[in-house]
Amino acid sequence: MTYPPLIGRPIHPDFLALLRRKEPALVALFQDARQFLLDLHPDANELLYHTHALTAVFSLSERLSDAYCMLPIYTNHLSLGLNKGTHLRDPHHLLTGTGSLIRHIDVAAPADYRNNKVRDLVRAAIDFAKADMDKPTRAAGLTISKIKTKG
Repeated sequence: MTYPPLIGRPIHPDFLALLRRKEPALVALFQDARQFLLDLHPDANELLYHTHALTAVFSLSERLSDAYCMLPIYTNHLSLGLNKGTHLRDPHHLLTGTGSLIRHIDVAAPADYRNNKVRDLVRAAIDFAKADMDKPTRAAGLTISKIKTKG
């Protein structure tokens, strides 16, 4: 399979090894959505997980509790999750889900997130996370793998 070239901030090797198991079109969509989020907040810390989905979480600190959004990649699709989406004003009714906090936007193409409505929602999520932080962080722009590797 031919995968798209990597752009922007390097992807952690633990995550990249798992990402390369996905279809190239899904990898390209993930990379573009990730870059969209990093362009909006270059100082975001990226926390990487592999549970029921391969997930990049974007946080103001190295803590999951300070996260504002995530990109979970499932077998055949991905979504843009807003960690405290129930607390955000969503005048265009873009967010779906029934959880107590998280809401998401299904992502099938760049047009699903590369627009002013989603940009405004992500910025609102960042602002909410900043106001909700317990303590300031010194960590910025880090990529932190929480992926358990064999070895």
